[in-house]
Amino acid sequence: MKTIVFLTGAFVSSHCWDPWRAFFEQKGYHCIAPPWPHKDAPALVLRSRQPDAAVASIRLADLVNYFTDFITQLPEKPILIGHSLGGLLVQLLLQKDLAVAGVAIHSVPPAGVISFKWSFLRSTWGPLGFFTSASESFMMSFPQWQYAFANGMPLAEQKAGYEKFAIPESKRALRDGLTSVAKVDYKRPHAPLLFLAGSTDHILPASLNYSNFKKYAGYPSVTDYKLFENRNHFVLGQPSWIEDANFIAQWLGRHV
Repeated sequence: MKTIVFLTGAFVSSHCWDPWRAFFEQKGYHCIAPPWPHKDAPALVLRSRQPDAAVASIRLADLVNYFTDFITQLPEKPILIGHSLGGLLVQLLLQKDLAVAGVAIHSVPPAGVISFKWSFLRSTWGPLGFFTSASESFMMSFPQWQYAFANGMPLAEQKAGYEKFAIPESKRALRDGLTSVAKVDYKRPHAPLLFLAGSTDHILPASLNYSNFKKYAGYPSVTDYKLFENRNHFVLGQPSWIEDANFIAQWLGRHV
């Protein structure tokens, strides 16, 4: 039985993967969605701790090391599926030859790949908080969530997603995505890698995901890209998530 490790992105609880785990378990996979360090609690509890010094202390290198240790304790190399910052972790862990395949859903790009789209700049300015203390965790407000994650969804669904999943985040981990810690060697051979992008994602627009994908183009390792229409950054919880999951399952069937 193949194992899938789901890597959660920033701002949200690891429980965002619950329906995805159920879907892939029905396909015969063993599925794990380990929470980040300091985030093994319900979203409501994590929000009650804001500002949370432990969450604020998280660095990107800590996450790479944490998931490296987690993966190397498994009986065999897993499949990695990550969303947002979890997509960047997928890329960094594939560089370490720790997986048989990787899927990066609406991924944070490695260092050096950037967008100047207004939606990207507007969505990331608050979380990066360059003129605020990194010693305090960042909690996305509901209006920020509406714009960066849940744009285009009915208000009731935006509220439900926020209440169920939104949690405080580390500014340090986010800022580290702009440093050499997040560097990828695109020429390095890697396990098959799939990028998924969404046409209406504000915080990580499709053009940014495509730029990330193109950095791998021209090298022999399998690297694929798929754009889905009408997907925002809350793609894991949109009603259309089942279509994305089916596409991934079919892709894995061809490459694993």
